[in-house]
Amino acid sequence: MIVTKKALPRRTFLRGLGTTLALPLLDAMIPSMTAVAATAAAPARLRRLGFVYMPMGCDLTRWTPPGANTLDELSPILSPFAAVKQHVTAISNLELRNAYPGTHATSNAAFLSAARAKLTESTDYYLGTSVDQVAAKQIGQGTQLPSLEMSMDLLSTVGQCDNGYACVYQNNLSWSSPTTPLPSEAHPRIIFERLFGEGGTAADRRAALKKRASLLDSVAEEIARLKNQLGPADRARVGQYLETVREVERRIQKAEADSKENALPDLDRPVGVPASYADHARLMFDLQVLALQGDVTRVITFQLARETSGRTYPEIGVPDAHHPLTHHGNDPDKIARMAKINQFHVSLFAEFLEKLKATPEGDGSLLDHSLYLYGSGMGNPNVHDHVNLPILVAGGAAGKMRGGRHIRYEKPTPLANLHLTLLDKVGVRLDSFGDSQGKVDDLFEPLSI
Repeated sequence: MIVTKKALPRRTFLRGLGTTLALPLLDAMIPSMTAVAATAAAPARLRRLGFVYMPMGCDLTRWTPPGANTLDELSPILSPFAAVKQHVTAISNLELRNAYPGTHATSNAAFLSAARAKLTESTDYYLGTSVDQVAAKQIGQGTQLPSLEMSMDLLSTVGQCDNGYACVYQNNLSWSSPTTPLPSEAHPRIIFERLFGEGGTAADRRAALKKRASLLDSVAEEIARLKNQLGPADRARVGQYLETVREVERRIQKAEADSKENALPDLDRPVGVPASYADHARLMFDLQVLALQGDVTRVITFQLARETSGRTYPEIGVPDAHHPLTHHGNDPDKIARMAKINQFHVSLFAEFLEKLKATPEGDGSLLDHSLYLYGSGMGNPNVHDHVNLPILVAGGAAGKMRGGRHIRYEKPTPLANLHLTLLDKVGVRLDSFGDSQGKVDDLFEPLSI
């Protein structure tokens, strides 16, 4: 890397042995971006779009905010958002008509595509292009990874998974075409190497890894040279970013070392990931922070668990398998345990939002310049319906989204309306998406001063 007195280009990399390390947005990069920023439309300031999927719906009585228009009072499941509720908007009475006849497979498949899955148990599956991939085709082409697909579970099931639907519908949130699902990755090491490795085969990356103790070791000279050319604020920002990279790598290494001592790993969990669900999820969320901060990708999907997941959550006092709890038969005790899982998932997402908020970028934070949709393709899991979905939108202040609100539609409204709106705010213009009937006009408003 050669640094001159000219402004650094936004896509500056530090390169070492098997390493390509992108940098966060620095003050030293701003002058070179001024002309571009001046000609860009306002929505282009929102450069990132993320989607987090919560499986198998939730207890809507504990999810729905009590306030008709605000989040001044949070519901039990949404209580973890207390520190960031001004950046969050809950939307009630959205539906997925194309998810019927009402299955776990179609809940997952329709969530980002708003399309009806072809009923098949074979390889002639057919769905639709998902909203994240529509975005990736435009806002992701200038980045190292056009999009990043992540999950928490192994996706090894094949064949028929749910009432005549092929497992591919249940395994994959992202589809780059109606016939092309994009598999997600649950292993933090593989994600880490994808973000910061120079590419090549998995064997190439492993060989490079063995030649260095840490990713940052191979770019130490480049880092020192860069810091000599930066001002105090940029040096601090780079230092914080690199320390986060090192800490994430350390946690991955520890999980891999610990797994060698565990002869009986969770069958849903890849070997070499943290034994605790929360530790695994936090690591996956931290990888998303690094990916967005370094502008390695601008489009991310993350599946918190698969539909029909039998995962248990003893760390929060729920030893029951998740899926059977959702078929609760209106048993208050089962509903309470299911709601505890719902709240646990929300708490991990809330921690992630707090980290985005604490990460400065440009004239605001990383959260300001990102939009995240969190929710499920199922409403009440006990009856497998797809109305009144649990849906949240977070971030987006740079696009004039004002949070701290609860938008409640009087009648069922397509989730596709929200997808169309989010696409528009990141600069992707479409007349329609899926079964959309318009946009969510009241989601983005001028910020109050």
